[in-house]
Amino acid sequence: MHDDLARLTAPTEFLDYESTPVREFVDGVVPDRGADKRDLAIALYYAVRDDVFYEVYGADLSRDGLKASHVATRKQGFCLHKSVLYAACCRAVGIPARLHYGKVRNHLASDRLRKHIGGDVFFHGLAAVHLDGQWVKATPVFNGLLCKLYGLKPLEFDGVTDSLYHPFDEDGRKSMEFLVDHGGFDDLPYEFVMDQMRTNHPDFLDPDGTGTVSGGSLAAEAAR
Repeated sequence: MHDDLARLTAPTEFLDYESTPVREFVDGVVPDRGADKRDLAIALYYAVRDDVFYEVYGADLSRDGLKASHVATRKQGFCLHKSVLYAACCRAVGIPARLHYGKVRNHLASDRLRKHIGGDVFFHGLAAVHLDGQWVKATPVFNGLLCKLYGLKPLEFDGVTDSLYHPFDEDGRKSMEFLVDHGGFDDLPYEFVMDQMRTNHPDFLDPDGTGTVSGGSLAAEAAR
């Protein structure tokens, strides 16, 4: 493997796949780490997408809270958390992975969440994995239940084409669009991420500024 790609399989502060929680998560999904890399990436994608619940409220945004080990332990979080876990899991099985950030319009949201966010433009995190000589973007974020509640088709991933966002809902109406691409990062850029959250979504943060507001459930709000 090229030196640059080999570097992107190493553990980092946030992609801490040598920790027990991440090791156990990976082993529970892909006991044979010697399998085809694309098959491993796909299996891990669906495990993170559907076995780690997507919840925006009461999320831990501290340095420890955004580590893959914390996400694997809690099995809950939103795009920032789930993308970190997916990238860490891929690196654990030898797949080069990076984190990607941008802004999207009309993200999966309830009316209450839009009030906290301050509109319909959201800071967003996803991952990119290197498979068969190319980088492929993956967004193992919105689990099947939430997609059903909000009338969206779950994002699939085949390891070949980018899995980015929901361009249309189940009725064919425009649902999401990527507005800004901040590029890729070898590890979670904590100060950058928190600066984006404080600048773009100040009312979404708790009083300490180290987590999101609590007292809600995105799933429950879908029915309102």
